[in-house]
Amino acid sequence: MKNLLAALAAALTFSLPFVAQAYVGPGAGLSLLGALWALLIALGTALLFVVAWPLRKVIRRRRAERTAQEENAAAARVETGPAQPQRH
Repeated sequence: MKNLLAALAAALTFSLPFVAQAYVGPGAGLSLLGALWALLIALGTALLFVVAWPLRKVIRRRRAERTAQEENAAAARVETGPAQPQRH
């Protein structure tokens, strides 16, 4: 069994070309680079949104809590009326 696998591996290795005879022209190369940059930018943007999402939720929650506290303080001031100046 080992000999058969070794023979198949050797046959596969020797059937592959040693040197790739290929030419990529400037148009195809620029297209390939453009697609690569678009892919990298898309992945980076997706990663940025995944990281930024929890941060945005925390900021919104804090902002809502601060607004609620300010509204409660304003309502308390309205209920007690204007502050009277103290006389000594």
